[in-house]
This record gives sequence, C-alpha cells and structure tokens, in this order.
Amino acid sequence: MYFDPRPKTRREEIFNREKEFDELSRNIDLPLIVITGIRRIGKTSILNVFLNELSIPSVILDLRSLPKNYGNRVLYDILGKALSSKLDKFIDLLKSISSIRILGNEVEIKWKGRGAIALSSLFDYLNKKRVVIAFDEAQKLRGPRSSEILNAVAHAYDYDKNITFMFTGSEVGLLYDFLGVEKRDSPLYGRYYYTLAVERFTSDVAESFLRAGFKEYGLEANEEVLDYAVNFFDGIPGWLAFVGNEFCRGKKKFEQIKELAINIALEELNHLIKERGSRYATVLKAISVGENRWSRVKRYVEEKEGVTVSSSILSNIINSLEDLSIIKDYKFLDPVYKEASLRLFG
Repeated sequence: MYFDPRPKTRREEIFNREKEFDELSRNIDLPLIVITGIRRIGKTSILNVFLNELSIPSVILDLRSLPKNYGNRVLYDILGKALSSKLDKFIDLLKSISSIRILGNEVEIKWKGRGAIALSSLFDYLNKKRVVIAFDEAQKLRGPRSSEILNAVAHAYDYDKNITFMFTGSEVGLLYDFLGVEKRDSPLYGRYYYTLAVERFTSDVAESFLRAGFKEYGLEANEEVLDYAVNFFDGIPGWLAFVGNEFCRGKKKFEQIKELAINIALEELNHLIKERGSRYATVLKAISVGENRWSRVKRYVEEKEGVTVSSSILSNIINSLEDLSIIKDYKFLDPVYKEASLRLFG
C-alpha cells in the first residue's frame, strides 16, 4: 500500500522510482554505492526493494538507533541481527567461521577475547561469494570505532572483489564526513564511489501518488486535501504518505493532518536542541522567519539572547544544520521543519 508509513519491501508498494532502480542496477558491480536524500524521501524503501529483487545475497544494517560512542558489542549485535534475517543466504559461509555461533535462527559474532573476529576478516570470509552489505543511515557510524570500520571497508575495497558496500544517509554532510573520500587522512580517501541522490516528487507525480494511494483504499481523492498536500509538502513521499494514511483513517481536514505533521517535526527538532543546545533553536527560528544571510541571523540571535555571539560558534551551528540536511543556503529543505521552527519558544 502506497500510504503504509513503514519502509516498503516490494516494488508494487513503491511509486515512480523506476529510474532509481535502473541506476542502481547499472552500478551494482561497483565496490561503493552511496544513496543520499533528506528524511522521508524514500531511501530505505528504495534500498529494501532493490536488494529484495537482487539475486545477490545481501544484508542491511539498520543503524538508526546506534548510540553515540557505540562499542564493538553493539555494532556486532547489529551485524549479527542483519545476518540472522538472511540466514538462509549466508549459512554456508557462516558455518565455516569459528568466531560465529548459530543458535536456531540467531547469529552470534564473537566480538572480544580469544577467538574474536576482526571486521576485515569477516569481510574476507563473506567475499567467498558475491554479496552486498548495506549500512542504512551510515552517518551514525561516526565515532570512536569509525576508523576501524573504514579500514575494514578500505581493505575489502582493495582485496574483496565480491563485496559491494552500500551506504545511505539523510544527514548528507555527516555521511560524507564519515566516509571521508575527500579527506587525506581517511582510509577511503580517493576511492571511487557511485552516488544516487534521491529527489522529491514533482507536483504532477505527487498528485498522481496521492490519487493512486486513495484508489487503493477505494476512495475518491479529496480535491481540497490533495491540492493543499501537493502544495505544502513539496513532493516529499513520506509526508505525502502520512497525509494519505491519516485521511484514510478518518481525519478529513487538511489543517488537522498538517498540525499532526508539524508536531512530529517539532518533536524531532526538540530532540536535536536538547542534544546540541538552545542556540540551535534560536538559529532555526531566525531562518524560519526569513533571516537569509549570516549577518542577519547573527543579529537576530544576539537580539534574542542579549549577548554577543561568537562568529565561529554561529558558523559551526549553521554548518551543522546543513550537514544534518535541515537547511541549505538559509532555506529549509523540508517545509514541515520550517513550520515547526516557527513554533520554537512558543
């Protein structure tokens, strides 16, 4: 169902992404593939569907909940869970690895002590057959273990010719910072990779998506809701699916659905502000009310906070918001985040 809020797993559930599937198919023999796009654009759905249709065995590591300063135990647990979900495809390889135990349908990887396996060695074992290893929201891997992971990927890039690595990320600046293909001190410096940038729907495609989704429910498209949704949500598939799902569940007024979406975005922004500091909220509010130059944002923040703001600190905040793919050139990439930012501080 097009309006199902969960990531899609079958091609018939995903709308108008044939171009993206074709591009991935043409480049799947490359060692590194990067899939980028803002939140709710459909990266995970594209990845799921593409790998499910692929004849090559694959695993996806879901890194969305990976904590900061994660250790090997957490990382290997996620990898073990991913391999468990595709055990039938990998069991012949895994049984030959002494550091791995298979308990029923669960894969347990020894991560420390005598007999522990290094990530690069595990990749060498998996290289015995053609495989794809995907890291969903890979920017979460940034941290104390990132060098170890990148060294293992760089080793596999050079020596494990049967492995393709795929990395997705909605915080695009942080994703590229983690991969470090342009940083001289990164293990992946200078390595070639293919990038698939997932774009939002055009207005016509967004309208077609909503009409097709309503049809699946046996409903005629509510023209007022359809027009408002196409104009406000700016072609972001996740938000369009949210509108359709809420409408089909009984919420018939667009303003009511819009309010729910804004509250979700506001909760996400408040989490960011709690993590990074209240000045992020002031900067977001400044940009949301139209302060579209560095000097104007600085003046706004200083007036609101009543203090002189360090130029370097302000630049770091703006750069961070761009790395997080929340803004670009003092504009919000997601209109719902702009509306949510307008409500910061009440």
